[in-house]
Amino acid sequence: MFELVGMSSDDCSVENIGQLPPDLFAESCQQVMMHLQGQIPGVDTAELCERFQKAGVQLNLEAVEKIVNIVLFLFRTATKSNWTAGQLVTKLAEGSSKWSKPALQVIQRIWNEQGKLLHSQEDPSRMITVGQLVDFQWKLAMAISSDTCRSLNYPYISMTLKVANSSGQITSKSFEMTIPQFQNFFRQFKEMAAVLETV
Repeated sequence: MFELVGMSSDDCSVENIGQLPPDLFAESCQQVMMHLQGQIPGVDTAELCERFQKAGVQLNLEAVEKIVNIVLFLFRTATKSNWTAGQLVTKLAEGSSKWSKPALQVIQRIWNEQGKLLHSQEDPSRMITVGQLVDFQWKLAMAISSDTCRSLNYPYISMTLKVANSSGQITSKSFEMTIPQFQNFFRQFKEMAAVLETV
């Protein structure tokens, strides 16, 4: 276990970071930095997991989410504590012997290059965001048949939302609506739009 200002994490997650090729870990850290700077709404952990697996690193989505959470926490803590890159790396090395030298070098390089951008933000608590809609896709489909009905011919709307949660991880949510449900959904959006026009 390692602890850093109140956070503890199992060494397994730190070992997983050590499995990553330095360029992929640097890309992950870069995405976290871009999220913390408000340049992107979140870190797409499913996409990162796919990239890791293509590179031969077999980590599941939960392990990748833990890695992203650790990096988010490290950079937020370093910002709030006003640490230099050297101080951050020293704290990490003191907290756990499981940190690989290449991983610490990546963290130090990314923090040296971009940490000052986070320090220049007026309020570090602004780095914590509320969930945000990233992408919205829909399609009209027709259910032709089912196990219980040979000729169903029933239209429905299929929707997929990509949402960045408060920790910056992007998740996809899919659902289907009947035409009457969609019409009610659309009516509520029209009401919201009308209210927004009065603001």
